[in-house]
Amino acid sequence: MKAILVKQPGGPEQLILGEHEQPLPKPTELLVKVHATALNRADTLQRQGKYPPPQGGSPLLGLEIAGEVVEAGVNCTRFKKGDKVFGLLPGGGYAEYAVIDEGMAMPVPDKLSMEEAASIPEVFLTAWQALVWLGRLQAGERALIHAGASGVGTAAIQLARALQAEVLVTASEQKIQACLDLGAQKAINYREVPFEEEVLAHTNSEGVDVIVDFIAGPYFNQNLDCLRLDGRLVILANLGGGKVDGVDLRKVLSKRLHVMGSTLRARTRDYQVKLTEDMSRFALPLFKEGKLKPVVDSVYDWKDAAEAHRYMEQNKNIGKIVLRVS
Repeated sequence: MKAILVKQPGGPEQLILGEHEQPLPKPTELLVKVHATALNRADTLQRQGKYPPPQGGSPLLGLEIAGEVVEAGVNCTRFKKGDKVFGLLPGGGYAEYAVIDEGMAMPVPDKLSMEEAASIPEVFLTAWQALVWLGRLQAGERALIHAGASGVGTAAIQLARALQAEVLVTASEQKIQACLDLGAQKAINYREVPFEEEVLAHTNSEGVDVIVDFIAGPYFNQNLDCLRLDGRLVILANLGGGKVDGVDLRKVLSKRLHVMGSTLRARTRDYQVKLTEDMSRFALPLFKEGKLKPVVDSVYDWKDAAEAHRYMEQNKNIGKIVLRVS
């Protein structure tokens, strides 16, 4: 089959369209003709040789797909040949064909294109894990979402609003309106003012209940100051650096704070299946009703994967960057 290959670890120019052995579905897997896949930061790191796939996973890039089932494993019961599905993968999405565990597959919602469906799995599952499974966000609480215009950010805004929480975000000036349009009630330009000041001013110094953070080091102390009693900080990446100086741990004790870190790709199959089932029960009806929507920044032909990676690394996108597989 055709697939996007990495010639050698390095920049986007290392991505080429080549040939790779077609996968065979295991008894509990679906073989899917891929129509679309989407970019994730993990793809750019794996391309650089910094993020190897989990043991047993495909060496190809691509953590999510949307497509049509062409073969179902002998133990599969939910989907059959011809069904349109989308879902999360440990790898292998940048290809004509991919295998997905049936427990990870979801039916493509009515009225959504394959490109839109492919943009959902990674960001909505990650956001659901952060907000609900780890952050335990409740109706009436407040959530602060950093990088609000990112893929996970745009998903987290919508999910938090659907959970009836108040949403604050940080974003650059050119992305603030997009966050407000998605439902954020307060958007802070982190380049102009310390976000802590804006958060506390907006909340009458009360702070927020849950923070979803991708920056880590440079934001850590401000995050502690923004959390109210029993607040929860969920760190999903360390884009700003993994070390922090001058932490006052008395804030963690006095406010009974919970500080958590998490990834999704390396989680067990059972964990990912249960997460998919939980998120899909809540979200799929809302996608069908148009109350949740995938946010697609741009669609590239997969032959232009290198250009799509360059674009992602420029941090210009609002929402997801999608590859159309032809």
